[in-house]
Amino acid sequence: STLTPIGYRQIFSATQEALITAFFIGDLFIVLPILMERSRALLEEHVAIAPEAGSLPEIIIPAGFNFPHAGKVLSLSFILFAGWYANSDLGIEQYPQLAFVGLFSFFGSLNIAVPYLLDLFRIPADTFHLFLAAGVINSRFGTLVAAVHTLVLGLLGACAVTGALRLSPRRIVRYALVTALLGSLVIGGTRAFFSTFARPEYDADEVVAGMQLLSAQQPTIVHRDPPANRVGFDPSRSQLDLVRENRVLRVGYLEDSLPYAFFNSAGDLVGFDVEMAHAFARELGVGVVFVPVTRELGRLREELAGAYCDLVMSGAVVTAGRASEFLYSTSYLDETLAFVVPDHRRRDFGDWERIRSLKGVRIAVPAISAFVEKLKADAPDAELVSFRDSAAVFGERSQKLDAILLPAERGSVWTLTHPQYCVVVPQPGIMKIPLAYLVARQDQPLANVVNTWIELKKRDGTITSLYEYWILGRNAAPRRPRWSVVSDLLHWTE
Repeated sequence: STLTPIGYRQIFSATQEALITAFFIGDLFIVLPILMERSRALLEEHVAIAPEAGSLPEIIIPAGFNFPHAGKVLSLSFILFAGWYANSDLGIEQYPQLAFVGLFSFFGSLNIAVPYLLDLFRIPADTFHLFLAAGVINSRFGTLVAAVHTLVLGLLGACAVTGALRLSPRRIVRYALVTALLGSLVIGGTRAFFSTFARPEYDADEVVAGMQLLSAQQPTIVHRDPPANRVGFDPSRSQLDLVRENRVLRVGYLEDSLPYAFFNSAGDLVGFDVEMAHAFARELGVGVVFVPVTRELGRLREELAGAYCDLVMSGAVVTAGRASEFLYSTSYLDETLAFVVPDHRRRDFGDWERIRSLKGVRIAVPAISAFVEKLKADAPDAELVSFRDSAAVFGERSQKLDAILLPAERGSVWTLTHPQYCVVVPQPGIMKIPLAYLVARQDQPLANVVNTWIELKKRDGTITSLYEYWILGRNAAPRRPRWSVVSDLLHWTE
């Protein structure tokens, strides 16, 4: 109405059926014929133009259908929202890039353009699920806005071609001021509301820290530091006999060995292997004492030889080199070798050929010879940074790294505490890594019992259920009852 003789009331009166249809159906293409027909009727009724000029919307509207409409352009606001939600806010200097790149990316599908923009501005890719979840509602309003945009484009284009535009500086300035005022109120009000009442809280890391053991615990003692008084042993007797005689199973654990052994927020030692240790002690009818062990292989060899503990149950990786120095149980779980990378780099590490083409890439690798050799063979030009403590490598050192080599099962847990990362399993050639328990004094009778017990736990579903809970995270978060008018508002229930 600012630029043409047609008022906004007349426009909405003539096209309300088409706009309502577009909103409920969610498809702009279906209402294009109606919009062309109503545009022609509005021009013939309110604009003094030649009769043949009334067919201009039938040319302009189909041509403009292929260009990004206002409904798509408004989706750019989701990128800003996603950055705010994930604490990866865009700087003002990035807005021109967002507008320019976003406009051209919206020539295609939104479901392709939005993930591309999230990667471009290094916003966690998980936020795309929010876009999909809100798509049921947003698509309706987006189609409504697109229909209005298409209608206005047809009317303005026809008036411009026929010379019927009214360029009144006073009207244009008034329109610009009103638009700026309303836009500021909406944006400012929305920001104030979300900042005050709906500030997002990421709690997946709290879920991990709050996990508890599923089954009943055996009588337990947990040592944070190596105990001063170590239990002696009789070299002439089996370690299994000593466990039964002392009625205590001593289990070595590696601290912060997520998700196999770690201390939760309550200070309790929990994890997949901690659960397994309790189950094994329960089968033997003994209590369990957890003692910390070192990651340094030389000292660990001495501790096992001296029966400092009976078993090490903490996600120990089996390698050919270690098998000649330690007695392992049968494998109870297989891990998959993967990379933990920032979300925006996940495509770079999706296949080995692309990894080999990267220049100056720095990859953190656990201090395990099999992992180092694998990476040297498949990515010979990469700079390898060895580490023993996963928690440390996800700290300040991670800023100087391009990727972290970890089993996918461990990496997925670390991505919960560091959501800006994701797990990528490079193709082809998936590498499986067996996990097993270390047996003290290379005691074969104890190893035989452990092996048999592991096979039983595989078959009765115990290992599967623990894998689903500790590694896949199923049912890790306590279920909360849904909000109810009766209980939460009226308080009619006890």
